[in-house]
Amino acid sequence: MNFNMHSHLEGRHAFLSPSNYHWLRYSEERLVDRYTTARAAQRGTELHAFAHEAIRLRIPLPLTQETLNMYVNDGIGYNMKVEQPLYYSENCFGHADTMCFDSGLLRVHDLKTGVVPASAHQLEIYAALFCLEYIVSPHEIDFELRIYQNNEVACFVPFPETIVHIMDKIILFDQRIEELKGVGSW
Repeated sequence: MNFNMHSHLEGRHAFLSPSNYHWLRYSEERLVDRYTTARAAQRGTELHAFAHEAIRLRIPLPLTQETLNMYVNDGIGYNMKVEQPLYYSENCFGHADTMCFDSGLLRVHDLKTGVVPASAHQLEIYAALFCLEYIVSPHEIDFELRIYQNNEVACFVPFPETIVHIMDKIILFDQRIEELKGVGSW
């Protein structure tokens, strides 16, 4: 038999996918809720891409109290790098939305497009990864971590001890994962 190729579907996934079969048990109300959530997540991905291009190209947005505008304009104003990778090991790395390090001050900003209140923990991990990768003591630099969400900017200044604790946990957990990798094969 010659199967239909459907090359336009390559790399895509259907909302009602066989591999994500849980929708079989959805009511119509649940379907609407899940679809709306998925659409919001897609919009968030698109807004991130737009914001990152605006910052990278240094195209400011109107000066308003809207989340996206504040995030983009601050990213440009602080000359931040977008999607900056931070690497400790194959077990622990990530990409900060925007980041810069200047005159002993590490800034890490995160754009949140959802309504669920965000936590500073993600930003603290980025700060710890920065310190590990660039061999910087958290006691010798300053931090400003920001979350842009719901037309507000939440600013966090972590204690150096908090960052040291996260660094220690990354090192310990990375070592443990490496030990586990040696125990057996997948």
